[in-house]
Amino acid sequence: MTRTAVIDIGSNTLLLLITEPGPDGELHAVVDLCRFGRLGQGLDASGRLHPDAIARSLDICREYRATMDAHGVGPIAVIATEAVRKATNGADFVVPARAILGADITVIPGEREAALAFTAQIRSLPTLRGRRFVVVDVGGASTEVIVADGDRVVSAVSVPIGAVRLAERHLRHDPPTADERAALAATIDAALAPLDLPTGVTLVASAGTATTLAAVELELVRYDPARVHGLTLAPARLLELADRLLTASSEQRRAMVGIEPQRVDVIPAGAAIFARLVARLDAPAIVISDRGIRWGMAYELSSPAA
Repeated sequence: MTRTAVIDIGSNTLLLLITEPGPDGELHAVVDLCRFGRLGQGLDASGRLHPDAIARSLDICREYRATMDAHGVGPIAVIATEAVRKATNGADFVVPARAILGADITVIPGEREAALAFTAQIRSLPTLRGRRFVVVDVGGASTEVIVADGDRVVSAVSVPIGAVRLAERHLRHDPPTADERAALAATIDAALAPLDLPTGVTLVASAGTATTLAAVELELVRYDPARVHGLTLAPARLLELADRLLTASSEQRRAMVGIEPQRVDVIPAGAAIFARLVARLDAPAIVISDRGIRWGMAYELSSPAA
């Protein structure tokens, strides 16, 4: 049975997904790991990858290479997104990472990122078929917004706002001040203003900010993707969660069940992006997805899109 591996190198996390087809014909996760390299550390201000971020991320690559060896994977796909895409010294990470992993690293554009996010949702959430929805994938440095008609992508845009980038730019007090929260909202609204978005449609929320919001809602002491994937939140509840995170101190957020320590400083900014999009879309419901672009890539490796 062929096992495939996908590594998603983002601005906050490095993700390793090893999958194999099950007896039911569906793709199943053998390994699904998340580690925090924070490659986007300081990128918004300097335009460069920080040496500490590079060192952390290369250590994670070594761990992932050992994990792949232990699980006997076949095809390997490694993709990198906004941090590597924008950094003037991206090669300082990519060259040694390629040698460690023994695989090419493809730096994908935002449009490709968006297409993979759509594939992940349409393959794993069949109830979406035949109705309009918007997928929002909030990353560390960018946010992908995909409008779909239920069967295909109508539009896909990568917006240069993300949880790490906006936290570093705006949230400098603990807890954030009212002026900082207002400036954060204004930045998000300005970035979203040019987008042609439908209203009254379901918002599918994916990536780490979204799954953390679900973990907080469910008070998960141990993260459970089966409970998170497909969870539906009412708009009012998502707005309550976002407001709670934005007005809490880091100590209070650290005490909340469901928040990983490495997300404590950036989760308010990520939640704010979702909150502003909920208002912009007038979304009747928010569906949380545990399956981000790593799954989109895995589906592509395993078979043509359904």
